[in-house]
Amino acid sequence: MAKYKKGNVVKGIVTGIESYGIFVSFDEYYSGLIHISEISNKFVKNPKDIVNIGDEIEVEIIGVDDEQCHLNLSLKKFELKNKRRRKKIKETQAGFKTLADKLPEWINEQLEIVKK
Repeated sequence: MAKYKKGNVVKGIVTGIESYGIFVSFDEYYSGLIHISEISNKFVKNPKDIVNIGDEIEVEIIGVDDEQCHLNLSLKKFELKNKRRRKKIKETQAGFKTLADKLPEWINEQLEIVKK
């Protein structure tokens, strides 16, 4: 009896990210690829915008090669659950000045809390 079957939903760990897809590991034998076309129903410019190495993700198996211990995977079914929207960091004119100004105040607040 095969451990992995087409249509099953499984959890795996992201082990690699390339421009063409995401590599996922499941156990000591099986690994798989989420081709960029199977990441989302929307356009994906860079898979690194969706996941990071080490993330645990849920995927659907769309193909199994038991001889090679390789799975073809899809994230489309779970794109809302797994998708992480990255926001660009907006740089302010003050830069780190605000932090430098506030740091002594924050330190004093924490010292007062610790003293109590």
